[in-house]
Order: sequence, then structure tokens, then C-alpha cells
Amino acid sequence: MEGGPATGPLQTRELEIDGQFHSEAPSFQRRRVLVAKVEAFPRPASDEQVLQEQRRFYPRSGKRLFDVAFSTCFLVLIAIWLFPLIGIAVRLNSPGPIFFRQKRVGLNGKIFTCFKFRTMTHDPARGFVQAQKQDSRITRVGAFLRRTNLDEVPQFINVLIGDMSVIGPRPHVPELDAVFKDVVPGYALRNMVKPGVSGLAQISGCRGETRSAREMTHRVRFDLFYCRNVSLTMDMKLIGLTILSALRGDEKAY
Repeated sequence: MEGGPATGPLQTRELEIDGQFHSEAPSFQRRRVLVAKVEAFPRPASDEQVLQEQRRFYPRSGKRLFDVAFSTCFLVLIAIWLFPLIGIAVRLNSPGPIFFRQKRVGLNGKIFTCFKFRTMTHDPARGFVQAQKQDSRITRVGAFLRRTNLDEVPQFINVLIGDMSVIGPRPHVPELDAVFKDVVPGYALRNMVKPGVSGLAQISGCRGETRSAREMTHRVRFDLFYCRNVSLTMDMKLIGLTILSALRGDEKAY
């Protein structure tokens, strides 16, 4: 299956600027990052903090209206021609199905089927192994799709049917949740909002292998910041940054 064990040195560091901590990853050093206001978290957000945020109009209702409108426009205007082109490339490059289906953890811990374009050699008997850098299972077309985030675009189907949002914490496989939910402070709170096709953590450089509890803690900090500050403005900015990342190519997307 798509995905590999997490090993290796930490690739991100935190810088203290004006009394606040900011993430700096090598592939993002020259990028103006949205997270200039992300503070260090002295303690994880509480259930009540996240629930209070979800009671506002946009997180409660407006975000779903935006998700339906955005995903519908994408599927009608772009996916109708993009999906066949990618599907042909995937099939010609490697035998097997065009789409990859994987169980992921969604809102309130509900398990759902997440759609992606297949980027690895097809081996239905293989269990979950997280993708690694220079992973031999990744096909040539798959490497391009991962670098440009195009492998994720079928998830707009998940958005339309209500399993995901355009922007939110990325959905993890149940195996990762089982490893980190009891060792990373506030980890379970990220499941109090719908997972996203893209998210603040990914735009901020938290991508690739999750090699340690420290790395996952760093990633969850961004997820919790988003959960406590959901807004249309932030979603629009993150969509714009996601598009820029796709056009430039992301060296950590492997």
C-alpha cells in the first residue's frame, strides 16, 4: 500500500522571532509562509476551545457551503478533462488500477475511504508502509503526481460527499493514529474538524515521513492552530499557497 516507516533526523527547526516560534523547513526558506502568527503552544488546545470555534457561522455552516461550491466547480471545470489525462498516464506507466483507495481517520474518528491517484506499483497484498524518500515502489508518473500534489485531487470527491473539507488537517491512516494518539499532546483534537485536501501543516513544510513523536508534535501544533482559527480568509490563503506549491513542486512530497 502507499505510504513507510518513519526514520531519520528531524528536518525542521523552530526560530524565536518577536517572542513567538516559527517553523522553518529547508524547502520553504525562501517562501513567505502564512503562519507568521503561529505561536508556541505552552499546552495543547482544549476540547472546549476547539468546540467554541466550531460554533461560529463559518466553521459550523459556511465552510460546508464553500466546500460544496469549490469541489463542484473543480470537478465540473477541471476534473472532467484532468482526470482522464492523469488516468491514462498512470495506466500506461504501471499495470493496476488508476485510483488508490485507503482507509483514513476523519471527523470524530470516523473511518472513511480516501481517494487518490495511484502513484506506486500495484500490490494488493502489501500492508500499510509509509512512503519514504527514494521509495522504489513509486512509479515515474507517481513521482510527478506526488511532487505536484496532483495525486490528491480525487479527494475533491471526498469533499463533495462530505468526508473531507478543502482545507483542514490532513487525514491520517488508522495505523498512525494508533501510534501517536496517546503520546502527542492534543493529537485527538485534530479529529474534531473535517480533514482537508490541503492544510496549514503541509503548506508550512510538515510533509514527508513522520519519523518521530517530536515531528508529529510539531505537525499537530499547526493542525491545532488551524482548528482554533478557522476562517474563510485563512482557507483562501491556504488554497492559494497550495496552488503555488503545486506549480513549484514540493521536494518533501515523496
